[in-house]
Amino acid sequence: MRTEKEMYELMMGLAQKDERIRAIYMNGSRTNPNAPKDIFQDYDIVFVVTETASFINEINWIDIFGELIMIQEPDKMDQLAGKEVDFDKSYGYLMLFQDGNRVDLHIETKERMLDNYKNDSLTKPLLDKDNILPSIPAPTDQDYWTKKPSEPGFLNYCNDFWWCLQNVAKGIWRDELPYAKQMFEMYIRPRLDKMAAWWIGTKHDFQVSPGKMGKYFKQYLPESYWGMYEQTYSDHDYEHFWDSIFVTCNLFRALAKEVADQLLFTYQDQDDINMTQYLQHIRQLPADAKRIF
Repeated sequence: MRTEKEMYELMMGLAQKDERIRAIYMNGSRTNPNAPKDIFQDYDIVFVVTETASFINEINWIDIFGELIMIQEPDKMDQLAGKEVDFDKSYGYLMLFQDGNRVDLHIETKERMLDNYKNDSLTKPLLDKDNILPSIPAPTDQDYWTKKPSEPGFLNYCNDFWWCLQNVAKGIWRDELPYAKQMFEMYIRPRLDKMAAWWIGTKHDFQVSPGKMGKYFKQYLPESYWGMYEQTYSDHDYEHFWDSIFVTCNLFRALAKEVADQLLFTYQDQDDINMTQYLQHIRQLPADAKRIF
């Protein structure tokens, strides 16, 4: 596997030789001083170019990066899906190579760069032939820190968590596994994750990031809460699914009450009590029931 030094030298060497490439900058986890370093980190690279057409038309120009396992061109996919894209301003290549390295490479014009460059606090300049890259501070993950909720926002998330659980319960009773699972993962888990992020925020003055999709939860949650979080994942067995739902409720309740205490909010117990009783009832409801109550 090529080292980070070798990958940078490859990209810098290409840029130095190609007059079309005027600048290079990077963002993503490799610029984040707080992100764990490992062999799976992508190289999120942007080439600022004089024009994009010659790159797009010269299909094999990316061969210099190495032998591919797979490539994806999201802009081309968007175009085929009928979305409006402007290849003249930017184009992207997501590349996984035979040595295990992954490069997410975007080419963009100076015009597009000036629109985007300061939008991500994890941006780091690598090369600037013409002094066109705006001055920016050192990379920081500040843009990704969890934002402190307002009390109405907190209450809305709590209400939505408890409300959406009825759909999960309905799906289980109807033996509609795909529906029940997707309702849980698409509606319940995001609200649990948001509460976990807020809980972590209260412990760190809202100056940390729990990572994309909560990937750093294990790092920030205490062992007891992390153990509960692990149990929110279940298999296809409905009894196991029900067990995970009640663990999810217990964890959400614990996190939400602590967040409310820390931020001087009021946790609405009645929604919690009523829906917990409802879920317990539906779990025991016979499959041939003619009425709910």
